[in-house]
Amino acid sequence: MIEDLKDVEIVNKVGGRFKLSALIQKRMLEIMQGARPLIEDTEGKTIMEIAIQELKEDKIAIDMSVKTEEPEKFVL
Repeated sequence: MIEDLKDVEIVNKVGGRFKLSALIQKRMLEIMQGARPLIEDTEGKTIMEIAIQELKEDKIAIDMSVKTEEPEKFVL
């Protein structure tokens, strides 16, 4: 399952390795805090493997519609 993270397709699906890492970490935290897994077969899988499988099955994704504020510009 961890080998799937080396696949360029999964990295490009979320927009890069940093975003991939952040998405997996966030989903793992949600599951540890009691969220139900979005896949059927979780028996014998670690929380990380569950999060990766959810990503591969397009059950989770990064919300790209959220806009962040632009940082303030300082003029010297």
